Amino acid sequence: MEKRLGTVSIILDPQVTPVATVNELISQFGTDVVARMGLPHRDRGLSIITLVTESSSERLSALTGKLGKLPGVQVKALMAKARSEGVSDDDPTRQ
Repeated sequence: MEKRLGTVSIILDPQVTPVATVNELISQFGTDVVARMGLPHRDRGLSIITLVTESSSERLSALTGKLGKLPGVQVKALMAKARSEGVSDDDPTRQ
């Protein structure tokens, strides 16, 4: 399985969401998480968590699927396109 760079955006309502379960799920996929940032949005009563991941699409889908089943959780993921064979970062024709 090819690992690709990605992001996961999680918006949750702490009044409804089992926050400990969210943190436990993220920890279960900890080997796939490169960085994590969490921000409370007090005016709206929401919390926002952003993850940077390096994972296979199957593992990322497993994480977002489990998170999305929790009450009060909205989750979206984005993965970078796979690199083409033979294209390097030093290729001047690559934009």
